[in-house]
This record gives sequence, structure tokens and C-alpha cells, in this order.
Amino acid sequence: MDETTGDAMAEEWRPGEPIAERGELAMVGDSLTQGGDWEKLLPGEAVRNFGMAGDTTDDVLVRLGDVVDTRPATIALLVGTNDLAWRRSVEHVVRNIETMLVTLRRELPETRILAQSVMPRGHEFADQIRDINRHLWQFAPSAHVGWLDLWPALALEDGELNPAYTEDRLHLNAEGYRVWAGEVAPALERIRDLPPSSRAITLPDLGGTR
Repeated sequence: MDETTGDAMAEEWRPGEPIAERGELAMVGDSLTQGGDWEKLLPGEAVRNFGMAGDTTDDVLVRLGDVVDTRPATIALLVGTNDLAWRRSVEHVVRNIETMLVTLRRELPETRILAQSVMPRGHEFADQIRDINRHLWQFAPSAHVGWLDLWPALALEDGELNPAYTEDRLHLNAEGYRVWAGEVAPALERIRDLPPSSRAITLPDLGGTR
């Protein structure tokens, strides 16, 4: 979004008031999503927070109907890191997230959907997470879903979550949330500029997840 567009939007809404044309944004995930004060992090968005602490991909699949029932205009999905703590396989995580994306696309054909890469955490999980993200990046176009790779913004070279953004190598601190939101906001603008399900979204070169 260029500066002119941004200035025009700033004149059309006041902080704390959603932009009606955008509709509701559903943020779906685990404690990482739950912990975000998204109304402040994404001013101008009408956010419904579907994050739940401790949720794995199995858990989110079970309650995906709750998201569908609200019929949001846009969905941003990020889940998967808790599966690794339960020693779920890469294939298990990928299959569940792909099922979520296919289900959301089938049930909500006009909704814009943004799939986000599983975030970095301790570097000992880096190889697994890169593998998951590579599969999801390749799958996203087939479900007409946008893709956001968070690794360039949040990970060190060895795959460790940047310690400037965390206190425990997993959850984000205030600066981590600020950086995350700074990646999400333009990604939402990009997917809103494209038809929701008429064609696949062209994805960028994702160096961090290859």
C-alpha cells in the first residue's frame, strides 16, 4: 500500500472504529494468536480472536465450525507449534492445516484467507518447522489462500526465534507482537486486492521456508 492510499484510509476511519467495507477479521490459532491485542495491533480492523492457549492442529480442526459460523470477511490462520511439543509428525501437522484450508475455502468461498507460516521457536525445532512451512507454501495456491512467511522477520539464521522478541523461546513479547502485526497488515491488504476464490494467489520466493 502506497503512502497516498494510506493517507486516504487514515482520513476515512478513526482509531478504534472498524472500516465497514472490510468486514470482520477472524484471527485463528493457539496462544500466540490469543495473546495479541489485535484491535490495537491492527487499528481499523474489526477483530474476532479465535486463539486458544495450548491448541494443536487437532484442536483447531474440532472448533473450526465456530469460525465458519461467524462468516468473517477475512481469516488469518496460524497454528502448529504445539503439535511439535506433542511430537506430532510433520505429515500430521501439514495434513491437518491443509484440511482446515480446504474446509474454510469450501464453506466460505467469498472469504479472504491468509495462511501464516508456523513461527520459529527454539532452533532445535527449526528443521521440522521449515519442512511444514515448505509444504504449506506449496499447497496454499490450490486452496486460493494467501501465504505469509514470518521467518524473515522473526527468525535468526539458525532458525531460533529472535530473542529480542521472546522471553521463553516460544511466546512473543510486546516487540514480537509489534513485528508480527507489521507483517500481517500488508499481507491482509494484498489478499483483499485479489478475488477470494477465482484464481490462485501468486506466491513470493520464500527463502526462509525452503
